[in-house]
Amino acid sequence: MRIESVFLFDLDGTLVDSVYQHVLAWKEALDHEGIDLSVWRIHRRIGMSGGLFMHQLLRETNLEISAERLDRLRRLHAAAYQRHADQVRPLPGARALLDALDAGGLRWAIATSGRMETAGANLQALGVDPARVPVVTRDQVRHAKPDPDLFLAAAARLEAPIETAIIVGDSIWDMLAARRCRGLGVGVLSGGYGQEELERAGAIRVYEDPADLLKHIDEVAGRR
Repeated sequence: MRIESVFLFDLDGTLVDSVYQHVLAWKEALDHEGIDLSVWRIHRRIGMSGGLFMHQLLRETNLEISAERLDRLRRLHAAAYQRHADQVRPLPGARALLDALDAGGLRWAIATSGRMETAGANLQALGVDPARVPVVTRDQVRHAKPDPDLFLAAAARLEAPIETAIIVGDSIWDMLAARRCRGLGVGVLSGGYGQEELERAGAIRVYEDPADLLKHIDEVAGRR
């Protein structure tokens, strides 16, 4: 029996070059609230859910933050990100990779820890219409990465078993989520994580960016 692969893509750092815009936006939001957190620590948490980000923030700063302040930080981040969103561009080969999957009859979806208030600008930069392409955002699931909910929901949107999914992401949080739902994790270096980190988190292959993945697509994708 032939198994048809489907592709589930993270968005930030995987298909669009937006990680550092998110880092700057979180830095602005935290500074506005008088919370001191180094930029490198923020970067290490891009890709996980906002809630987990906040829990780790509490642990590292020993602050007590109310639910109202947490919501304010989220809104400050979203507003700051919108100010940087015009700098976001597709990563090299991202559009060509998606077009090649379409041409080969391979189905794909996007699963992002971002809410639509920030993901919308990224999808527009990528040329993806969520009315035509399955897109699952943080707004639509109970838990985000490293929990597997986003990828499970995306596979369900494609009506595909999660075991047939090739899950492409740039962060350890993507790879951990892939392992938890029994998908095949494929890493890209375009979000700033290293190859060894991604492999330790479960990536079966690691490529530089979408262009490099496209060159080696036969290594991970079953032909239709």
